[in-house]
Amino acid sequence: MADNLVIVESPAKAKTIQKFLGNGYEVKSSFGHIRDLQDKKLSVDVERNFTPEYVIPSDKKKVVAELKKAAASASYTVYLATDPDREGEAISWHLFETLGLNEAHTRRIVFHEITKDAIVNAVRNPRSIDMNLVNAQQARRVLDRLVGFELSPVLWRKIQPKLSAGRVQSVALRLVVEREKEIMAFENEAFYKVEAFFHPAGFPAAVKVKAVLDTKFKTIDEARKFLQDCIGADFTVSDVEKKEATRFPAAPFTTSTLQQEAARKLRFPVSMTMRVAQSLYERGLITYMRTDSTNLSTLALGAAKKFITGNFGPEYSKTRQFKTHSKGAQEAHEAIRPTYIENTEIEGTAQEKLYNLIWKRTVASQMADAKVLNTTLRVASDKRSEKFNAQATQVLFDGFLKLYIEGTDNQEAEEEEVMLPDLQVGTKMEEKGINAECKFTAAPPRYSEAT
Repeated sequence: MADNLVIVESPAKAKTIQKFLGNGYEVKSSFGHIRDLQDKKLSVDVERNFTPEYVIPSDKKKVVAELKKAAASASYTVYLATDPDREGEAISWHLFETLGLNEAHTRRIVFHEITKDAIVNAVRNPRSIDMNLVNAQQARRVLDRLVGFELSPVLWRKIQPKLSAGRVQSVALRLVVEREKEIMAFENEAFYKVEAFFHPAGFPAAVKVKAVLDTKFKTIDEARKFLQDCIGADFTVSDVEKKEATRFPAAPFTTSTLQQEAARKLRFPVSMTMRVAQSLYERGLITYMRTDSTNLSTLALGAAKKFITGNFGPEYSKTRQFKTHSKGAQEAHEAIRPTYIENTEIEGTAQEKLYNLIWKRTVASQMADAKVLNTTLRVASDKRSEKFNAQATQVLFDGFLKLYIEGTDNQEAEEEEVMLPDLQVGTKMEEKGINAECKFTAAPPRYSEAT
């Protein structure tokens, strides 16, 4: 019989950790929570300082019995190795209370990645259960119950059975409803956008410049009058403005940004993103996937610098630590990152796609800024005061863009590769077609599942 018992939440995680710890340690799973509030009762004593009344669900009694037996057999220490968040801390506390563990022989250990170094380091640096985190989780759970126990039955009667209302769902519903009201109240307004194609004098016939008028017309008569005035007009380049700019890489992923980017780039539903991320974490391929921190460990920063310098060159490396702007973020956590930067590819279709996204985002966050040249070309007419604008961006140094470009929810904002010829002020521009298209102002978009 093993001298030490390690209790984790997931069976898959238990198998991986057992390999790292070897003989002398028995690793068992609690299969998540072993104790919770009752299903059909409020289970919160409002009169006694909102004390929660916990019970062991019937489907967990066998698990609890097995864990009690294993804990009694452990001659040295019981390590509570549940997830490194409030929920995980609460599960450790429930295990301690339910199994009747001896405080002198019980230790809490946390790790943010399932690697041998992280596990061994956690065992060497145990701590006690953090009751501040436990109480934070209990407060959330009690608030869920106080709101949901009264509100959920209303949904069952008015909408459909088995719907859940609580501290999160209620606020989310309000956000959705308020956005829907904005959309319903929005009144579309028509406008006319004018585009033109020009051929610069002295350049091959295939060279064309697409430009957009700096004025939008409100009526079709204004647009038609402008087009008529352009017939036979002379066009010239009135201004050429060039500005160098710097682009910065996005921070490593938090849970929220991973869900949004996976939805944009991989078309993954949120549930699928978290399921795949969970499996990547349990395989020891990424750090813990529930985090609101953008921090990277010193070890990860060093590994990224070494990889970037070796594969792209020293000019592409720029070590940086991002600041987490989320109020109340748990800074002790790390951003979601690969456990080993050297692992550039893995097996498994969905897992491979998500891992590749996480890997690129992490490495790009430690790469040099990109340098670009923004060029704005203005074309003037001898018959009207309005001007046509043509814009292009030339990459002077690609930096992090060599590896990764962050997605956007606004499809129209996606940049096109636009090349402008090197034109000077006064260059004659031969008009090759001008058209006015009727468009409509758009209402605010509905939330996607990820946003």
